[in-house]
Amino acid sequence: MIDISADATTAKAEAGHGISFGEAFRVWLRVALLSFGGPAGQIAVMHRILVEEKNWISESRFLHALNYCMLLPGPEAQQLATYIGWLLHRTAGGIMAGGLFILPGVIAIMGLSYIYAAYGHVGFVEALFFGLKAAVLAIVIQAVVRVGKRALRNQIMIALAAIAFIAIFFFNVPFPVIIIGAGVIGYVGAKLGRREFAAVPHGGGKGSAAIDSMLGDESPDHVRPSVPRALRVSAVWLLLWLVPVAALLIAFGQANVFSQIALFFSKMALVTFGGAYAVLAYVAQQAVEHYHWVAPREMLDGLGMAETTPGPLIMVLQFVGFMAAFRDPGTLSPMLAGTLGGLLATWVTFTPCFLWIFLGAPFIETLRGNRGLAGALTAITAAVVGVILNLSIWFALHTVFRETVAVRSFGLSFDMPVFSSVDVAALVLAVAAATAVFRFNLGMLTVLGGSCVAGVLLRLVGVI
Repeated sequence: MIDISADATTAKAEAGHGISFGEAFRVWLRVALLSFGGPAGQIAVMHRILVEEKNWISESRFLHALNYCMLLPGPEAQQLATYIGWLLHRTAGGIMAGGLFILPGVIAIMGLSYIYAAYGHVGFVEALFFGLKAAVLAIVIQAVVRVGKRALRNQIMIALAAIAFIAIFFFNVPFPVIIIGAGVIGYVGAKLGRREFAAVPHGGGKGSAAIDSMLGDESPDHVRPSVPRALRVSAVWLLLWLVPVAALLIAFGQANVFSQIALFFSKMALVTFGGAYAVLAYVAQQAVEHYHWVAPREMLDGLGMAETTPGPLIMVLQFVGFMAAFRDPGTLSPMLAGTLGGLLATWVTFTPCFLWIFLGAPFIETLRGNRGLAGALTAITAAVVGVILNLSIWFALHTVFRETVAVRSFGLSFDMPVFSSVDVAALVLAVAAATAVFRFNLGMLTVLGGSCVAGVLLRLVGVI
């Protein structure tokens, strides 16, 4: 089967790059504990530690791995950690890096979910999360600006972003359709030699990085593509992923909340591309409007939790799974059901991430420098800007306005705000948070903390 022996892995890896499994564990734990700020912040942390400080991987190979992870469904930062861990110490290294990356978030979100479920409707806690929503809105808008500055370098990229936004916001076009369309356009454009689809330029990194030295003239066995090994990897990780889902369906049927959680988040793991913000746009619509597991403002509360804790933003899905099972516990106690629901959502969300890396990474390593792949990624990144803009507007509607009206005619499918329902306090806090982020360049944690304090003060003076 798959070799995950730490001792064997360490011995083989050290022969190539001299980095012990124990040293890697300490570094990946450090990365995990510093992984605040969403995917942009997490990727920046990994780049600073792994490329600049440790010189474990070169700039070009780091970006090649990131490009592949951005094309995958799921959280690109966690998958990037898994990819680099796999390069260093094979399967065991990938499991360690990817697992440690989410562990602090799993613990933190579970603890916050307990508090939210038990005290979420108490005035102080409500005020705390009221303030969080305003800061989260500002941070999401900042993500649009940051990604846009990097991705929208010419008129074609701007047009792709605009088309993606219009398609998903006004016409509810499925995100996979948008991503596939953008990828095809980028691939063809790059093959035709159009400079607009060239890879986004990046600065250089150090030379003679550990991984690059190891992957010199003769690559290690685990980096070489192998169909038999790919079949074994697929079998193991598909069983780990799908056996619990099948067992729940057989035991409880499709109407059971645990079966619904397993099915929905497994489906999400397959069809949500473009990183955390794109995932949240899809999940928010389904969890709020179809399953009614959480209210729109509770979804924002969950995102606020994920923003303030280490780990991927997609850890908000654990909160959604927790609340779904907490409200439909069956014969279990609500807290126990919530715990199991949250862990189930996490399992079926992240298990496929390991499958994508361990299955695809050896083949992707052979595509370094492929012009068509770079063009597809460039176009997809531009389309994702439009999707993130859609998410920011969705959040703004449900943060600043108490009511919305569904527009469903002439092919249109979107929510229009009821302007008389504006929440003045939320609007003021959102503007203040945006000012702190854009005008004064305050850090994320500072803005989140200040917004929480402002929410509590507004509660104390009776404004909310």
